[in-house]
Amino acid sequence: MMSDTTQNPVKPAIDFAAQYADANTRQHLIELLQQFGSRVQISRAVLEQHGQGEDSYGCYPPDAVVYLHSTEEVATVIQLCHQYRVPVIPYGAGSSVEGQLLALHGGISLDLSEMNQVIEINAEDMDCRVQAGVTREALNQALRYDGLFFPIDPGANASIGGMSATRASGTNAVRYGTMRENVMGLTVVTPDGQIIKTGGRARKSSAGYDLTRLYVGSEGTLGVITEIQLKLHPIPPVIKAATCQFTDLASAVNTVIEVMQCAIPVARIELLNHLQMKACIQYSKLEGLDPKPTLFFEFQGTETAVAEQIELVQALAEEHGGEHFSWAETVEARNTLWKARHQAYFAGLSLQTGASVLTTDVCVPISALAEAILSAEAAAEASGLICPIVGHVGDGNFHVLILQDSADPEQVRKAKTLSQMIVEKALSLQGTCTGEHGIGFGKKHYLIQEHGESVALMKQLKQALDPLMIMNPGKVFD
Repeated sequence: MMSDTTQNPVKPAIDFAAQYADANTRQHLIELLQQFGSRVQISRAVLEQHGQGEDSYGCYPPDAVVYLHSTEEVATVIQLCHQYRVPVIPYGAGSSVEGQLLALHGGISLDLSEMNQVIEINAEDMDCRVQAGVTREALNQALRYDGLFFPIDPGANASIGGMSATRASGTNAVRYGTMRENVMGLTVVTPDGQIIKTGGRARKSSAGYDLTRLYVGSEGTLGVITEIQLKLHPIPPVIKAATCQFTDLASAVNTVIEVMQCAIPVARIELLNHLQMKACIQYSKLEGLDPKPTLFFEFQGTETAVAEQIELVQALAEEHGGEHFSWAETVEARNTLWKARHQAYFAGLSLQTGASVLTTDVCVPISALAEAILSAEAAAEASGLICPIVGHVGDGNFHVLILQDSADPEQVRKAKTLSQMIVEKALSLQGTCTGEHGIGFGKKHYLIQEHGESVALMKQLKQALDPLMIMNPGKVFD
């Protein structure tokens, strides 16, 4: 995007903005165009791109998209939005799945994808600072010569800002935790355009309220995260990955439960049911595997530690009928295996031509995992819909990808009913309606069911920090 505000192509855009019937919107857009020129986009294609994520909630485009390069620029736009009471919707990589990007009330989409600088890497202290638009893959590419890596890896190549805003996790969370545990500090632009910093580089602090944890997981409703201070981790000396297949889903899940209850420090333990394996075999061209319930493992550590982990896990799996332990011995083989896992969403989508996906993202205590997953699969089969299941099961988190034809009212009805059954079952087991995707637009009605009276306090915090209600309105709660 061009940043020169003197370019002639801006004038037609200003003329277009002048046609808006609402004087407030018209004047706001004209001021944005005057300050940011061709980095303000109002074309239909760009607006529609920014009015939806990887979800099935439809497209609600903003009035304009602004491509930003610095925290100060974000503050300038938000100050204008605050002045004109215009909604603000932060946008990173566009990979959210709970409607966080929908411009339900119009407004301005702040595209932070060009804020993609790794600001500093402190290898000795194993931390770094990045702009919000840096993606997880780009960060690990920048770290490749330092012997360090950033472990949080949701399936998409999401931006670090978006991952922080949704409190994301991924396949490594069972060992390294979620974004909550790996964000040390933030730079945030508040709803009135102030720039604040939270946290710092110290590994612990008892100074004041923990504002960092307040903003991590706030989904753009309390402010815009523009910079993130992150913990890094040393690349383990030995990494080995394997798959193990089972004749039935119950045996695979019970293996997971025992592995976790025995406190075996696996780095990754992922479950794919028979439908998801069928999809991944076809989509990612996996060889030597059958469409059966399958566990993907990764073991990290010293040679001795990894050997001990493998011996223990293999013995537990065999007790439950696990067979065909297949090893990914090389870096290339490991990458192929985990690339297939990260492509599971798109692989599942390929099982039904023209389908959209209604995702579930429940997480339950590990002892309740078998009941939750088996109940979900039984309900999915009874619905008649195609529903592959995949999960970061080491921490009790799994996803049912409910495929539906959005033009078929009966499939849409069945999908919503099934999703509700899965979530309510998880809540009845003292679980959560979302382990890592967030509440967004789609799960607001479960928030009170899960948190009860504390939602009223959340609303008070929102009212105190964003009294004009311009920050991503209509998300988390109404």
